[in-house]
Amino acid sequence: MNKVESALQRTTDTKDLIIGAGVVSRTAEMFAKLFPQQTAIIIADLNTWEVAGKAVFASLEAAGIPQEKPFIFTDKELYAEWQHVEKIHEHLKNLDAIAIAVGSGVMNDMTKYASHLLGRKYMCVGTAASMDGYTAYGASITKDGNKQTFDCPAPYGFVMDPVIAADAPKELAASGYADLIAKIPAAADWLLADVTGNEPVDKFAWDLVQDGLRESLSAPAAVHEGDLKMTEALAEGLLMSGFAMQAIQSSRPASGTEHQFSHCWDMEDLCFEGKHVSHGFKVGIGTLASTASLEFLLEKDIANLDVDKCVEQWKSWEEQEQEIREVFAGMPGHLARGLKETYGKYTDKEGLRKQLEALKAAWPTLKEQIREQIIPFAEVRENLRLVGAPYEPEHIGVTRERMRKTFSYIPYMRSRFTNIDIVYRCGFMAELTERLFGKGGIWEVE
Repeated sequence: MNKVESALQRTTDTKDLIIGAGVVSRTAEMFAKLFPQQTAIIIADLNTWEVAGKAVFASLEAAGIPQEKPFIFTDKELYAEWQHVEKIHEHLKNLDAIAIAVGSGVMNDMTKYASHLLGRKYMCVGTAASMDGYTAYGASITKDGNKQTFDCPAPYGFVMDPVIAADAPKELAASGYADLIAKIPAAADWLLADVTGNEPVDKFAWDLVQDGLRESLSAPAAVHEGDLKMTEALAEGLLMSGFAMQAIQSSRPASGTEHQFSHCWDMEDLCFEGKHVSHGFKVGIGTLASTASLEFLLEKDIANLDVDKCVEQWKSWEEQEQEIREVFAGMPGHLARGLKETYGKYTDKEGLRKQLEALKAAWPTLKEQIREQIIPFAEVRENLRLVGAPYEPEHIGVTRERMRKTFSYIPYMRSRFTNIDIVYRCGFMAELTERLFGKGGIWEVE
């Protein structure tokens, strides 16, 4: 049994996947298998219609599968916004048809959620190796000015031709690469959560993401140049990440500290040079921050941590709440999220003692596991540069002052336990902030 077959046995939503050169012509074969006797409708934009939509249409037509007229967006700067989800929903609700999203993250997420609102399954034909959300549960949609993740099932079937993906705009593969390299520090975060009793590692999901991951990341320059083999490896790594999230109904296998930066900037509607910054590019900068934090922890003598001192300094929930209100003063959206998410992982003094004693006891072995797991900061940064992704916060329109401010928000942004929670619980936040943003730091703020 190969990796894809093994993954499909554990997925909750996706029941078929085809990846390989020329496989778009097999879309009709998959549709007939998954949706016998049903009508199809292609959802695409002008670009994705040209690169793959026409071939999908021809495949369905040749197989005698009935189709509604394709629904094609003409907006030149299409973004996953609620108004567009409503357009798809309004169009589909009067048709008895199964949607086939043809495109990358935007098209997939909008079709995914619109189909879910109608209680229907759907298919996706991916056109770029741009993110892991193709086969993941949930859709990222901007509503009321905030990017939000809405619960909805992943595609019932998925098709990708790496030849098409390799020929996509270079920034799409760069974004996908940045999203995939994030799985390296995210796994280290999971080890920390496991040891401290916050979230046990699921071996199946871990292996699905981590096995072959370094090979998929090994040639960033080749990905940038559109190398077919490396683009296919990148695409498969991203799809396996989505399957792992399906398998355990959680984004834990693919998301840690680095994604919290993206979540924060999503709330702030981060744009650069008139465009929304892609998920992968935000996560790439977050990956650098997370890697720097993990390297900082590896330098600390946690095996001899003064747990009594950490417990003595630990705030009660009332004190913690007041701190959050001060951090997010004048930011109602951040404040509401900070209070809810931090409460979700808060523990009292006795709980903190148990967490830190477990960490301390495991540290001699855990330290080496983390050291072996992560890619050094300088190498991550160089890989991002080679693949054509941002490797400095300024490249996505984030000043160093803003980067430092965002960093101060991260302990409160999500209930998921990550390396920043270790830093925070051990009382190292001020030292780490100085290391990163002080004189001589990675992102020195003058």
